[in-house]
Amino acid sequence: MENRFFGELDTYLFHHGTHYELYNKMGAHIREIGGVRGVHFVLWAPHARAVCVLSDGNGWTPWRDVMEKCDDSIWELFVPGMCEGVKYKYLVVREDGSEVCKIDPYAFGSECRPKNASVVVNLEDYKWNDTKWRKERKGYNFLEKPMSVYEVHLGSWKKDLSKWDEDQFFDYRRLAHELCEYVEYMGYTHIELMGICEYPFDPSWGYQVTGYFAPTARYGSPQDFMYFVDYMHEHGIGVILDWVPAHFPKDDFALANFDGTPLYEYSDPLRAEYPEWGTKAFDLGKKEVSNFLIASAFFWVEKYHVDALRVDAVAAMLYNSFGRGEWRPNVYGGNENLESFEFIKHLNSILRARTDAFLIAEDSSILAGMTKPAKQGGFGFGLKWNMGWMNDSIKYYNTDPIFRPYHHGLMTHTFEYVFDENYMLVLSHDEVVYGKGSMYNKFPGSRMDKLGSLKTCYTMMTGHPGKKLLFMGQDFGQESEWNYKTGLDWWLCDDAGHRDVMDCYRTLLHIYKSYPVLYNDCGGKNSFEWINSGDYNRNIFTFIRRNPWNYNNALIFVCNFAPVERQDMGVGAPVSGVYKRIFSTYPDGSPLEIDAKEELCDGRKYKLTFNLRPLESVIFEVPYHESAPEETAEEKRVRDSILKAHKEAKTDISHVPQVEIPANLLSGKSKAKKSTAKTAEKAKTSKPTEKK
Repeated sequence: MENRFFGELDTYLFHHGTHYELYNKMGAHIREIGGVRGVHFVLWAPHARAVCVLSDGNGWTPWRDVMEKCDDSIWELFVPGMCEGVKYKYLVVREDGSEVCKIDPYAFGSECRPKNASVVVNLEDYKWNDTKWRKERKGYNFLEKPMSVYEVHLGSWKKDLSKWDEDQFFDYRRLAHELCEYVEYMGYTHIELMGICEYPFDPSWGYQVTGYFAPTARYGSPQDFMYFVDYMHEHGIGVILDWVPAHFPKDDFALANFDGTPLYEYSDPLRAEYPEWGTKAFDLGKKEVSNFLIASAFFWVEKYHVDALRVDAVAAMLYNSFGRGEWRPNVYGGNENLESFEFIKHLNSILRARTDAFLIAEDSSILAGMTKPAKQGGFGFGLKWNMGWMNDSIKYYNTDPIFRPYHHGLMTHTFEYVFDENYMLVLSHDEVVYGKGSMYNKFPGSRMDKLGSLKTCYTMMTGHPGKKLLFMGQDFGQESEWNYKTGLDWWLCDDAGHRDVMDCYRTLLHIYKSYPVLYNDCGGKNSFEWINSGDYNRNIFTFIRRNPWNYNNALIFVCNFAPVERQDMGVGAPVSGVYKRIFSTYPDGSPLEIDAKEELCDGRKYKLTFNLRPLESVIFEVPYHESAPEETAEEKRVRDSILKAHKEAKTDISHVPQVEIPANLLSGKSKAKKSTAKTAEKAKTSKPTEKK
């Protein structure tokens, strides 16, 4: 084919699963050939008998724009005169002669549901303004930085009541301004967006994806979403996207049986579907399918500047038995999906080596090493959702305070393993839907008991090691459980009790960002100490967050989960001096200074005595302690060892396929373009250059 866009080198890398910039070649791209502008289409459909492009440009007439098969699997066509904004689909003739219309798997844009045609989009004409943000994150170690995440479903955060349509959606640009204002006011550092990759079915919330390279058209255009991310970055807010590489829906117009065969999904009926969800499972054993998903991850990082991707349903990818009654064992007879293991390790390794972004695992499995580098036997995720903490905490919250002494271990057990992985504590959308009730309703008692308990819950969450995530509405005590069809009950913020919860959580967020002992997760076990983990009869937890080498800038947390006042409460203190109470869950909790007495308490030499009110949590700042010379030397040793242990290996490529590119593809003898050769150079990862 003359003017072939997808060259021999592109084909070679694609079939080896290492074409990380595949989105620059597959799909629909505006280009110029011989002075004529048009759109070049590239499609992978190895088993199709014929393919043509149906579009606005040809009146959706079949066989006017017929694609040419350039090798055994790649189809191409240049359509002169076609421009941005044109809607299109592929008409695919299957092996049995039947025809089906398919959207473009690599499309950059889509029509808004219920329509579903792909849209030609030019992503190169947006002018970004987040250079400062991206520059500051070069070589960025997110484990040493604060991360308090606000999880948002854009369609139900707020509703535009001035609109007459059923959805009443805000668009990306208005959301950027209003959401950013709220996030900045509260003190969050990041937002996590549900359901941005295009999807047809609203009740799936965006977790049944049909457009892995297209932001949903519900809230505007791709350029509008670029503006959204850009605006957040300009105001110091990181953006995390939910991403779904485990499964996809069965819709005829999308990926399922794309060319008449199980192309993106498994052909094995025992592996092809997740019956519980009614979706197809990606066949990650195919290099082309693996490359499709890896390129999607890179696409959102490179083209939309997102800071991280939260990987949905990791456990479904890891186990062959997940959601299946009958399942196929692996070659060793085990339950593990070894192809998914390699895919995850490959993606995490290459993404961390080539970008400053990272992946977050939503994982309920019991497999260890999720956040360890692949070269250390791990999977390479940056963070892992702490599902154990979430489940145990909610069980404790659901229990009446009278019976909580029998369940005290639910709250203390999590500290036994919290440093085994890089964890994120999550109270996500999954915990406030489908009859589970809101966070407010997870606590027994009166209205005031619920509000007081919620504030103490958030205080203990702030002091617990790990990054933080809270779903929208829970920070002001939303009473009803989440419904994707309606907006949040913002009117509750006018109620004194709910406003107090919001103010309390806002204060906690600002304290979290102000004290490195709360957010620097590189200190390991030495950054946390129990003062009293066994105060089960009183439903009280007391602990210290500290530097691993001394108590300077340390904080003492006292969390009371009982609706009972404790007069002359005694708490063990690590050093002498005056302790300042910097926070109380009571709105009248003015600053309080307490001089620690030299009196044995909780196994410590010093004691703080104060009154602790019902369901009150307080935070004390430990006074500065001048280190003796021998202490200084030991502190330096500890600091140096921690720095060494947690130095990021940005070029961990132990699970990146070492593809030997044929010399003729690099020597200029092939038809590959210069840009393709550049991609090949980047793909040669046997001798990576470490980012400084």
